[in-house]
Amino acid sequence: MNANYRERLKDKKRIVIKIGSSSLIHSETGRLDFRKLEILARELSDLHNQGKDVVLVSSGAIAVGAAALGMKGKPAELEKKQACAAVGQARLMTIYQKLFGEYNQMVAQILMTKNTMVNNTNRRNAQNTFNQLLAEGVIPIVNENDSVSSYEFQNLVKFGDNDTLSSVVAALIGADLLILMSDIDGLFTDDPNSNPDARFIDIVENMDDNVRKLGKSSTGSNVGTGGMATKLTAAIIATAAGADMVIANGNDFHNIHRIVEGKNCGTLFVGNKKEEFFLIDYIEKLL
Repeated sequence: MNANYRERLKDKKRIVIKIGSSSLIHSETGRLDFRKLEILARELSDLHNQGKDVVLVSSGAIAVGAAALGMKGKPAELEKKQACAAVGQARLMTIYQKLFGEYNQMVAQILMTKNTMVNNTNRRNAQNTFNQLLAEGVIPIVNENDSVSSYEFQNLVKFGDNDTLSSVVAALIGADLLILMSDIDGLFTDDPNSNPDARFIDIVENMDDNVRKLGKSSTGSNVGTGGMATKLTAAIIATAAGADMVIANGNDFHNIHRIVEGKNCGTLFVGNKKEEFFLIDYIEKLL
């Protein structure tokens, strides 16, 4: 049965890929890793050339902005974070446009806040925009609008991390696969950074309480915002919407094509669409 779950990944038609800050940035300097970005652009452009719809949810704006402004690491103050996001998002999109353009691939920027999803009109507009861009053969590049989202009112207007945002996007556009590229190989029975006996979990068929408890494990990253708990929240939303989800190591972006080719890579969460799935209910209940 496990092989069949992996095998069916080859047939996925609409794929959302989330890249965390720690997968894009040189940890020593806080600056972008251009070699990895080039591989990412090639991987996603090739998926598109296979006839698949592709959406990229990309972190990194605050880190890029902080480096550009000469700051040492991410600032703590809200105003500085928002300024870094404004500078960094523009730089990040310029780089993505250049890299994807080398493969004759057009990209578009979509910045979202939690209110984009909570407000019915905004949610429909976002859905229509995604669908039109995908119909035009464009790869939307999504991030939280950190320059206007308030960290102080996190529960009201902010997703808080792009793991969650990517699962909401996947549910919104009816994606059949969500890939979270992280700084860990997948889901373990415990934090492998602190427990050498932690066992790797290959496939999760049901998001039961035992699986959810594993969210206490941390990825150990000091660059990104999402630990394992946010990834499991993403799995709850994505699988309930009917999408399979994979957590895989973002140190090697070639893992993207390995996953889509059905190779044994990362932890696979099997989609199990709920008959009464309403995205807004999950947003209000989980976020």
